[in-house]
Amino acid sequence: MSLDLNKIRKDFPLLSQDIYKKPLVYLDNGATTQKPQQVIDAELEMYNALNSNIHRGVHYLSNCSTDKFEEARKKIKDFIKASSDKEIVFTAGTTASVNTIAFSLGEYWIEPGDEIILSEMEHHSNIVPWQMLCERKGAKLKVIPVLDNGELDIDAYGKLLSDKTKIVSVTHVSNTLGTINPIAKITEMAHSKDAYVVIDGAQGIQHGQLNVKDIDCDFYVFSGHKIFAPTGIGVLYGKEEILNKIPPYQGGGDMIDTVTFEKTTYAELPFKFEAGTANYIGAVGLGAAIDYIVSVGIEDIAEQEKELLEYATKKLSSIDGLKIYGTSENKVSTISFLLDGIHHLDTGMILDKLGIAVRTGHHCTQPLTKRFGIDGTVRASFAFYNTKEEVDALYDGLLKVKELFG
Repeated sequence: MSLDLNKIRKDFPLLSQDIYKKPLVYLDNGATTQKPQQVIDAELEMYNALNSNIHRGVHYLSNCSTDKFEEARKKIKDFIKASSDKEIVFTAGTTASVNTIAFSLGEYWIEPGDEIILSEMEHHSNIVPWQMLCERKGAKLKVIPVLDNGELDIDAYGKLLSDKTKIVSVTHVSNTLGTINPIAKITEMAHSKDAYVVIDGAQGIQHGQLNVKDIDCDFYVFSGHKIFAPTGIGVLYGKEEILNKIPPYQGGGDMIDTVTFEKTTYAELPFKFEAGTANYIGAVGLGAAIDYIVSVGIEDIAEQEKELLEYATKKLSSIDGLKIYGTSENKVSTISFLLDGIHHLDTGMILDKLGIAVRTGHHCTQPLTKRFGIDGTVRASFAFYNTKEEVDALYDGLLKVKELFG
């Protein structure tokens, strides 16, 4: 089934505006996605009619707000095929989720001399928290190298695994290269060494169906704003038996059972990891985004984006002097590239004046850009609401960039 893009684009108010008197071509979905009116309306309803702090309130508004918050948790559980609502922890986003795991799992599991494996393509938010853990606990980082086509060197990964390996934390999808990693295989190999597996799903959650039970990862994290939901809300999925074992990351209201000056006991899952007032309105917005995606069809979304990727790759590859970084056959609709002799920042600035929004720079993956001997790229990242006509506009814009720079 092909998507009705005219209808879909009307759901996203921002897409219809002009930039510098030119129609906006929004190709920066890897950084953040736009929000459908249905998500905006869900948040407005909360503020206009139902706003009240969740949990423990005995009055009508608090009960309504709590119900909406917990309904969102159930929607996410169903969407990622988790076993229980208790496995869905709300956080501020992917970065907050990784930091939570690095602290909580790290305090429980890591000893001096233990090893943690990351990959060369990780976002900084899936590098720095683990470095901090290693500094605290005297552990060591090991890194899976990236091949020339942008895929992980799985053979090298196998050689890195050892009895000292305690945690493997890798991205589901590279935010720079678009590569989809074989996370089920990575997980299986790590589990053979009794290591825990953390998957950074910030760039994977919006591009296809996810089943955390099939993958068998121990943790999967993502941000709402990458999946057409509000900013400031994210999800930490963790297996229930593991979340029960590890200590909470933060203390405060809502995560306690009893408090005395002598001893505090913690609440049951998932509240044990949700200290303070949660971003309950953001959670409701995330639930509305999940509803929207389900109504459109995640398989149809994936198919639309696949068509866009194939069309854009062929179109951009025809430009003389343009080099694409990340040429795996298994990738999402993201293309990072450089024009020969033209700085990525200059390319991005010219495209902006033409109404075309792309991302330039190292994309918070400095070790990866260093591996390819560059300091950054231009990144065009497509969502299902983008069109082939917008790809054509990008193509024409890049020809204009080449013309301006001789």
